[in-house]
Amino acid sequence: MGGRSSDAVLMSRDPDRGFTLIETLVAISLLAISLVIILQLFSGGLKSSRLSDEYTRGIFHAREKMDEILLAGDLTEGIINGEFADGFKWKAEALRFKIDEARDVKLPFRAFNIKVDVTWDAGGQEKRFTISAMKLVKQDNDKL
Repeated sequence: MGGRSSDAVLMSRDPDRGFTLIETLVAISLLAISLVIILQLFSGGLKSSRLSDEYTRGIFHAREKMDEILLAGDLTEGIINGEFADGFKWKAEALRFKIDEARDVKLPFRAFNIKVDVTWDAGGQEKRFTISAMKLVKQDNDKL
């Protein structure tokens, strides 16, 4: 019988008693795991935001260079390249577009296929955005 009364005393909870060591360790472990998960989510969000910003700037630069080429008066075949102030590199290629159906006809225009390629370094990996368009340029009268 003496054993039962000591078990009852151990089982009853004293309100002033406090937490056991195992309860404290479990609580700290749960808190640590929760903090690690939250920090990983935050880090992933920052990485996604940075990548989105880089692609947005790449698209802006590609469209800017394409508009510059499309608004130019005359266009010749060739490749030109350069670099923007923020480290983005560009390459523009203009190729004469041959219209096979109009072989025997003198057209009043020349067609060019223009491709602008913008590249940048994102943490050791090269990222790329390409945009293309077609431009019709009036033929010189002496070439008709």
